[in-house]
Amino acid sequence: MTLGSRGVRHYHVSMPSIETVLPKIKVSQRGAARLKSGHVWVYKSDVVAADGIAPGALVSVADQRGKSLGTALYSSSSQIAVRMISRDGVADFSALLRERIAAAISYREPLVKDTDAYRLIFSEADFLPGLIVDRYNDILSLQILTQAIDSNLVRENIILALSGSLQPAAIVERVDPRVRELEALPPRPSGLLQGEKTSTTFTMNKIQFHFDALEGQKTGAFLDQRENYAAAAQYAHGEALDVFCYQGGFALHLAPQCSQVTGVDSSRPALEVADQNAALNRTLIERGLHENEIEWIEANAFDLLKDYSSSNRRYDTIVLDPPAFAKTKRDLDSALRGYKELNLRALKMLRPGGLLVTCSCSYHVSQPDFVEMLATAALDARRTLRLLEVRGQAKDHPILLNVPETAYLKCVIASVS
Repeated sequence: MTLGSRGVRHYHVSMPSIETVLPKIKVSQRGAARLKSGHVWVYKSDVVAADGIAPGALVSVADQRGKSLGTALYSSSSQIAVRMISRDGVADFSALLRERIAAAISYREPLVKDTDAYRLIFSEADFLPGLIVDRYNDILSLQILTQAIDSNLVRENIILALSGSLQPAAIVERVDPRVRELEALPPRPSGLLQGEKTSTTFTMNKIQFHFDALEGQKTGAFLDQRENYAAAAQYAHGEALDVFCYQGGFALHLAPQCSQVTGVDSSRPALEVADQNAALNRTLIERGLHENEIEWIEANAFDLLKDYSSSNRRYDTIVLDPPAFAKTKRDLDSALRGYKELNLRALKMLRPGGLLVTCSCSYHVSQPDFVEMLATAALDARRTLRLLEVRGQAKDHPILLNVPETAYLKCVIASVS
């Protein structure tokens, strides 16, 4: 099979053949120490020698004394210049790639339940740096994030392995233009890599969702919140407000437990999909809601919460699931101020005995930072919080203990009095 299928274009990112002796990269003492601590990245500033190495090459990594540290994928453009693929040598990268894909699929078989939508491959956390693959029922959506994974040989092996194991109706590539620019890769459109189907319906926790493979954020939905949706629904009650609702993930899960649900987002297209999702789940929603429908409001979340707080609007359940406020470490202070403002207003709007579900997907905001921010907001709001659960991302988004960047999602569920 070749990548001559619809939607695929070929780019010349080199990958050594099996017989080729791998080019060698030397890293600084700091870079070597980082790898020896269990991390898998070396930054560009810690690469001592990489002369003449092709973009995206498979390389042998050594410290300054020449001691081997393993095999890695090299980027000539990214600040993350070295991404380790093995602590040993790699004789056949194509075979290793297929083995890792099969292992990632097997890893999820005992962990993923009540859904046909989940993350199949999570980059470094599945020992496949630069590759993201999500499953939405019978469609696979992938993102390629590095020069090495963008090579023709690697693309061919990815499609062959996924097709052979899962036999999807289609495989779609979702392109992040900013990432391709950072990796000095030529622009390419999102599109089909295999098959013809671009839309389907998937199920999470018995809730159905529309999926358009070429629309929406990321690969199409936020699968990392799947287990948090179900957890929040266990405690939800009364009148509920879902802020930054996107396509209705939390709102639809709260509806069977609540008397009224309002979803708020600044994106009209997202709200239109949310309303379609509500229609898919009409019977389930009607078990809870007196009005038999969810109210969707297009608004800026900060402005709306300010208005609602000033007008003494009150709720029994409030969900805050904003986008990442801290894209870099430099954004940390401003991000914490933003999170505090949101949570302070939400706390003031909750009735005694109310439920707060508050999230952060900013890696640079640590869980201790987030909980401390929430404690300060509670003091300022003169409310008392009792933690019910402090959660993270779903299990199909595994966390490597020695690679903290793989842990990014925080979800606090708390009772407010």
